[in-house]
Amino acid sequence: MAKKQKPIANEKLTDLEQNRTSSEGQFLTTNQGLKINDNNNSLKAGERGATLLEDFILREKITHFDHERIPERIVHARGSAAHGVFKLYEPMAKYTKAGFLNDNTKETPVFVRFSTVAGSRGSSDLARDVRGFSVKFYTDEGIYDLVGNNMPVFFIQDAMKFPDLIHAVKPEPHNEIPQAASAHDTFWDFISLMPESMHMIMWAMSDRALPRSLRMMEGFGVHTFRLTNNKNKSCFVKFHWKPLLGVHSVCWDEAQKISGKDPDFHRRDLWEAIESGNFPEWELGFQIIPEEDEHKYPFDLLDPTKLIPEEIVPVMRVGKMTLNRNPSNFFAETEQVAFHPGHLVPGIDFSNDPLLQGRLFSYTDTQLSRLGSPNFHEIPINRSISPINNNQRDGHMRQTINVDKTSYHPNSISGGCPFQAKAAEGGFTSYAERIDAVKVRNRSKSFFDHFSQATLFFNSQSPAEQKHIVDALTFELGKVERGYIRERVLGMLTQIDKNLVTQVADGLGLPVPKGPQTPMNFGVPADANEKDYEPVKTKPVIDKSPALSMKDTIKNSIKTRKIAFLIGKGVDDNSVAKMKTALEKEGATVKLIAPKLGAVKTAKEQQLTVGGSFLTDASVCYDAVFIPAGKHCKALAQEPDAIHFINEAFRHCKAIAADGEAVDLLQYTYVNPNGQHEKVIAEGVLLNKQPRDFINAIAKHRFWERELARKVPA
Repeated sequence: MAKKQKPIANEKLTDLEQNRTSSEGQFLTTNQGLKINDNNNSLKAGERGATLLEDFILREKITHFDHERIPERIVHARGSAAHGVFKLYEPMAKYTKAGFLNDNTKETPVFVRFSTVAGSRGSSDLARDVRGFSVKFYTDEGIYDLVGNNMPVFFIQDAMKFPDLIHAVKPEPHNEIPQAASAHDTFWDFISLMPESMHMIMWAMSDRALPRSLRMMEGFGVHTFRLTNNKNKSCFVKFHWKPLLGVHSVCWDEAQKISGKDPDFHRRDLWEAIESGNFPEWELGFQIIPEEDEHKYPFDLLDPTKLIPEEIVPVMRVGKMTLNRNPSNFFAETEQVAFHPGHLVPGIDFSNDPLLQGRLFSYTDTQLSRLGSPNFHEIPINRSISPINNNQRDGHMRQTINVDKTSYHPNSISGGCPFQAKAAEGGFTSYAERIDAVKVRNRSKSFFDHFSQATLFFNSQSPAEQKHIVDALTFELGKVERGYIRERVLGMLTQIDKNLVTQVADGLGLPVPKGPQTPMNFGVPADANEKDYEPVKTKPVIDKSPALSMKDTIKNSIKTRKIAFLIGKGVDDNSVAKMKTALEKEGATVKLIAPKLGAVKTAKEQQLTVGGSFLTDASVCYDAVFIPAGKHCKALAQEPDAIHFINEAFRHCKAIAADGEAVDLLQYTYVNPNGQHEKVIAEGVLLNKQPRDFINAIAKHRFWERELARKVPA
């Protein structure tokens, strides 16, 4: 029973003290003092129906949330962006009437913004986090925004819970710690009470949360959307972005060190790749689900915590996006760009996904707060290339000079202009979905399977990837101070995989619980029967999905990879030139690292310009290491920073090549301490090999088996 709140009545209290309050023992209310019965579900037209505009509780909650920060974004504050083009492969008239998806003779301009979610604008690029992946298409029919992430699912099912999720993951309110991190009590307290989050937790604790580059991560629309064609036939669609460089990550130790060495690592990488002409590329993919198959699967298409395995519904690649120009001004473009999932063109429409429905309200509202005006669409980066004609007028920062005599519709003074457009003339018409349901604040029972896809994801990972998930959970929960929160999370993990929970519990020094604590779902309406909200576990449609693992992603190129050459006085000219030429021919970037900056005199008395020193550079900022032959190797053997550089690269499972005298140098490292050459060759360390062998090793990205075979204190 809630306690009755005692009024503060002390005339000597300052105004600040009079405003202090505590919610301990109180009922949840709106800002108007109305007690809330259900704080977990938005008001819908039926359990699987659209969210209703009349839901004043949802609107108040999200409106307040959208206006909580100024001027940076509340979420996705830390961002990087680029201009580019999208080119369609073949017309998609069978599925959609969208113009840019039917004309493969032209390129559609795009602007893409990548971001982290939890941190502030000044946080590190390498935080363990979800990455935003949002694309603004400047089509002839208007702006279309595909506002997504680098993970195909999300933590919550209903937009009503979004402010709670972000409040939980943000720095704790009493000390504003930790920045851009989820390893703290409030986040895991929330997660441990929300079983629907467990699938996303597997993704967030996986290597997907630590991308090697923004250019090497997938993108997803997350929600199920609709496509409609000229015959008004509808199908459901999931959107994918597939990077042509493959999907690659860094390891956690490396991510933490990069955050200290170069917190702008991803931003710099994207900028430099485009400036050098190595334009990032992704293919746009569709997973098409016929409307009649809406209820075919054991999961609900409207549930944003679920994905459709690619082995069940293959991804059809329909076009390619190329980013080819950096912004001219970060603030004017990257910071002021305004995305919105409600920016549509004819042929693309919504589903009733309750998280998507809430976003449709939230995005306009947050732009009003952040950019200060309903005219944010007139900021150059947000302007449509399609002409804008309507009766909206004035407002803060208005730039358009309207010369019409009327600003209302219908009118006769201006001849009825601007006219409404028929569908055949490109006018947008919403899909005529039949709705016949009771108005409820609830969610469908088909949303209650919270664990089967979490199990599918974990089972689909390679042994190294599974180990990384275990390590991530152990690290995160190890930062949680309240023991009962750790125990509650372990209870959730028992529903995913026995080996997973056993290893995490062992790392935390805790016993493996028999099962989850009950009740497992604390997020139920006040008057509901908790048993009606207990999660159910459904058998996955498949046991493993190879597409969910990064192990078998594209590994046939070293284009844009950064290779460190460790050199010094007396380095062999031919050894450097032969390897450098071969690597650069394959599209890699070579940087010469020496004990100090300036120039190095080679064995042939030539001068090599040094690109970095052991003081300014670190192995974590490179994909591979080459030590060329030469007399310099004896000096490097006595250079602690050089030994550390090699040890660290080895620990992080990168390809390492040594030529000539450099082979003997390795005996001073953890790479080959006893001259056991044959053993280390299989682990991506190449001794006196040809450049092609090194190129092939770099293309494999990492040799994760080293983590199990040898512990290296670097």
